[in-house]
Amino acid sequence: MTTAPRRLHFRWACAFLALAALPPAWAARPTTPAPDAAGGEVETEMQGLLRLGTTLSARGDYGTGEIAYWQVLKNPDSGLADRKDALLGLAHLHRRQGALTKAAAIYEKYVKDYPDDERVPDALLELGRTLRDMGVNRMAIGCFYSVINSTLKFPSQGFEHYQALAKTAQFEIAQTYFEAGDFAEAGKYFSRVRLLDLAPADRARAHFMAAFSQQLGGDLETSVMTLRSFLADWPADKNVPEARYLLATNLRQLNRPQEALAVTFELLRTEHAHSEADPQRWSYWQRRTGNEVANEFFQTGDTFNALAIYQGLSELSDSPAWRLPVTYQIALCEERLRQLDRARAAYAMIVAAGQPAAGPPASGEIADLAQMAAWRLAHLDWQDQADRKFSTLFPPAEKPPSAPPAAPPPPPTS
Repeated sequence: MTTAPRRLHFRWACAFLALAALPPAWAARPTTPAPDAAGGEVETEMQGLLRLGTTLSARGDYGTGEIAYWQVLKNPDSGLADRKDALLGLAHLHRRQGALTKAAAIYEKYVKDYPDDERVPDALLELGRTLRDMGVNRMAIGCFYSVINSTLKFPSQGFEHYQALAKTAQFEIAQTYFEAGDFAEAGKYFSRVRLLDLAPADRARAHFMAAFSQQLGGDLETSVMTLRSFLADWPADKNVPEARYLLATNLRQLNRPQEALAVTFELLRTEHAHSEADPQRWSYWQRRTGNEVANEFFQTGDTFNALAIYQGLSELSDSPAWRLPVTYQIALCEERLRQLDRARAAYAMIVAAGQPAAGPPASGEIADLAQMAAWRLAHLDWQDQADRKFSTLFPPAEKPPSAPPAAPPPPPTS
């Protein structure tokens, strides 16, 4: 249990040894931009190196970008502000590069060396995210709480920025619990976060994540209520299709199939205006929800509802790769419902698609589907012949002739 943390601290120690070779902050001599001929300020060498490091990092040239930052850090003439910028830039570069141990070491050095710097809350936030990516979730949560505490001591002129940082840190705490698998705590924190004065997209995200956490934590009833309120409050959010899928899944697990069916139909009938913003996302969740619910209805014997969903799924795309498998499922439902003429027509259409008279041969998946459809057609023919032979061998018993009607009674005699 103690091996991983010791290795982690050893790596940090190695990173700190490299950073310890830097000249102390008090030894740095500030540099001022030299005036140009017009009286303005020109970019200093250090500022040019910082800009170069940022550009190279964004471009993915991490090796050259790191050299630029180290040129600033090792130069005895670099100013304190330039050194701070270089440290944060180097940490960001390592984080983008995936060198998380180096990034964490630099962020920790920054917080330790400049505890009163106005960018400490930002550095703590990035340190927490880096630690979470490394799997050190408890330390990450501690950093996020430090962000909240550190924002309280900085001047009021940056109030809006520090307030945003504190809210972001609360969101990151909830996200860290979620990624650590502590869904009960994640659900509680996301429920709190969504009540904060956040941007609409962030509040919607927290609302959705609260419901998702509740589902993963096994609190299905609460998840259903949270999902319904999410769909009512944020009908245009990008997570709406996945929320409908989660709602249908919860209702099925709670043995409420008719409610799950209603949610599925609502998803399949989504207005084009809602889905056109992100058609791929909507199509994915429509297909996944419809398939899972329809398959479950078919397996439990509710063929009518399964058929209705498959028919709705067939309208989602004209692509043969999508429509032919759905048509096969429709034919299976019609066969079970003894709508044999319709089932035959559907199977025959699939067979024709798998054996084109002209053009390139069908793909492997469609060819396999055509073979299955041909087998179903042969089965139906065999079953029809068997029924006919059975009818000839065991004809239905003839009904005995009905007795003639009784004669009316004679009229009464006077």
